[in-house]
Parts: sequence; C-alpha cells; structure tokens
Amino acid sequence: MQKLEFSLEGAAARVDRWLADQIDSLSRSHIQKLIEQGHVHINDQVCTAKKSALQPGDQVQVQIPAPKPLALDPEPMDLEILFEDKHLLIVNKPAGLVVHPAPGHATGTLVHGLLAHCCTDKGSSLSGIGGVERPGIVHRLDKDTSGAMVVAKTDYTHQHLQAQIAAKTARRDYIGIVYGRPSLLQGRMDFPIGRHPADRIKMAVVPEDQGGKAAATRWQLLQPLGNYALVKFQLETGRTHQIRVHCARMGWPIVGDPLYSRGRASVGVNLSGQVLHAWRLCLEHPISQDKLEAQAPLPTDFTKLLQRLQRQANVGSFPLT
Repeated sequence: MQKLEFSLEGAAARVDRWLADQIDSLSRSHIQKLIEQGHVHINDQVCTAKKSALQPGDQVQVQIPAPKPLALDPEPMDLEILFEDKHLLIVNKPAGLVVHPAPGHATGTLVHGLLAHCCTDKGSSLSGIGGVERPGIVHRLDKDTSGAMVVAKTDYTHQHLQAQIAAKTARRDYIGIVYGRPSLLQGRMDFPIGRHPADRIKMAVVPEDQGGKAAATRWQLLQPLGNYALVKFQLETGRTHQIRVHCARMGWPIVGDPLYSRGRASVGVNLSGQVLHAWRLCLEHPISQDKLEAQAPLPTDFTKLLQRLQRQANVGSFPLT
C-alpha cells in the first residue's frame, strides 16, 4: 500500500481533477475508483464523491493499493518487437495470434507472451493499469490480422495513448488486398457498425438508431491487380472488424476473410488469415513528446500473394512509403 499526501495551495478545485494533475502515474478514472473504494481522505475524513470540492489549505491523503497480480501464467513467446523502452513497446503481431484470453483461448495469447517478455528475474516492468498488473493493450487486432500494436507499460502511458487514438492524433495505417477494384483512387467509408442481427460472430453495417456505432475508414487505391487491388486504409475509429465490414459493404471484401468474403475463388496461396496488415503506427511518445513511427514488415504469405498477383497483372512491385 502506497500513501501520498498533498496540500492544496491554490484556488478551490474538484478533487479527482486536482489529484490527476498531482499524480502523473494515475489516470483520472483510476483516481475516481480509489475515491469509490474509500482510499482518498480530505482532512482525515473519507472522501465520498469524485466531485468533492477542495478548498485552499485542505490536506489530501491518497492510499494506492498494490496492483493485483493478473491470474495468468507468463508464457515465453517469440515476439517481434519493433520498438521498446520502459514506457511502452510496439510489437508486430502475427496472424493467428489472439490478443486477449477469451473462451477457447485460455492460453497462448499475446498477453501471455507479453507477461513473459516484461517480467524478468529483476521483477516486473509492468505497472498497475486499472488496479491490475497487466500489459496495457491500448488497441486490438483481430486474431487473423497481423501488424503493429502498441502496448503501454504504465497507467499514464496507457491513458495518454488512448487519448491520442480518441483525438485522432495517432495514425494507424493498414495495407490489404481486396477482391475487385475500387472505382475511385481514394475515398472515405462512413458506415455505422454493430453486431450482425442474425449471426453473433459477425459485425455488420447497422444504423445508429438500431445500435450501430459511428465508424469511418479512409482508403487509397495503391495498385490495381486485375481482379484484385492493393489498398491502404487509415482508421478514424476502431470498431470491431471495421475495415473488413466496410470493404465488404463496398463490394470489395478483403482476400481470405473467413467471415466477409466466403465463396470467393481461391487465390492459389496458403494464407494464415485475411490479407490485412497493420502496416504503420504513428504516435507521440507520452513522455518525450517525440514523434514515434513504427512499420511492421509484411507477412510472408501477404508478400507471396502480392507478388503472384503482380506477375499475373503484368505490373511491377509497389513501393510502400
């Protein structure tokens, strides 16, 4: 149990907001949970509301319980790390790897591998995110989508990165191969997404008044490939299966997608998942404020298919920049 003490010397302030400014390592939502649990005292009295007003001279005590260990066993895993420091890491997730434990995937997930990677003989480099000691998965990738993912090691970093994604200052670029060919060179897909009304495994375009959530994806045609096309996508939002659902709605689904491109002809390459790759991740480092850019190399099966389609279409390689 860590105990911190503060004294308000300035103007009156709301307790949760003021404490968030005083304790960089904790998010405001985490502080609000501490208040709900009775771990914040004002002038030796338990604070009962996050909106409680502090007055000049008030003494504030904060008790921070030790993070609860995550009830998972670390599993050594061959991870491709694109960038790492004590605040965050960026990993190139392979297709077929599930990010979080879920029914049917109790072991062998990316989280298990990250726990093994971040916990050493000298102790854990993970911080208590949300009161639980775990690697902070800031955003997810579908099981069969490969590419760059950022993982926070501290609560402050986690909060900062999530804020960047929400504010659209973090950029996430994907590369995919689709069936068919877009009729324009670039565009924006703006269709709300929700759970499919008849198939609980799938997502679908669902009106917002029926439970769908706003979802937008920018796209750019990189290279026509006969009956296929190489396309770059930029996420504005991060809904489940967003790019896959949007492309299917446009009439050019992602090649190899088991949910949204069923019945399509074989492409002659043994694929490990849908041909969709989180290629580039651009963000601001939460501590140094430096621009951080990571590019995840294309998977072997993606490259093999792309080269095959380029030969068939009698076009050269396309430089990804």
